[in-house]
Amino acid sequence: MQTASIQALVFDTLLVLATLGSALIAGVFFAFSSFVMGALARVAPEQGIAAMQSINVVVLRSWFMVAFVGTAAICLALATWVIVDWNAGNGAAGMAVLLGCALYVLGTFGSTIAFNVPLNDLLARQDIRDDAAKAVWARYLRDWTRWNHLRSLNGTLAAALFVVAAMQPAA
Repeated sequence: MQTASIQALVFDTLLVLATLGSALIAGVFFAFSSFVMGALARVAPEQGIAAMQSINVVVLRSWFMVAFVGTAAICLALATWVIVDWNAGNGAAGMAVLLGCALYVLGTFGSTIAFNVPLNDLLARQDIRDDAAKAVWARYLRDWTRWNHLRSLNGTLAAALFVVAAMQPAA
């Protein structure tokens, strides 16, 4: 197999993995925005806080983190590849890859670190028996879900752009 063919195979494999990872993560976030947070808002604040605190502990030790961080790493590799070798992405495909990578890395991964994680950390410090926790919970539900909508949208758009890139004719 020629070097160019191997490089194309590796690039295409990374593109498929970025597409699947972005779509998978967007789907998880979509589920939270669509019904998980709404369900947690319907139970007593103490129960909602306790459930979300538990989710935030379990998620850190789950396969979700492998997909979440791994997709960011793949996006960084793809973006670097396209910047270093514009022909690898074939012009229009390269632009779609770069935009998709930016949406995932900044809009999904970056917004998680900048907005959702600090909210999770604040919630983790709450004592469910403390009345002040109820006010924190009300703000948390509103703000965390708002940022989660953004994460879900960015992951979905990233996956769509990766599909657009994959559909471009070869150079």
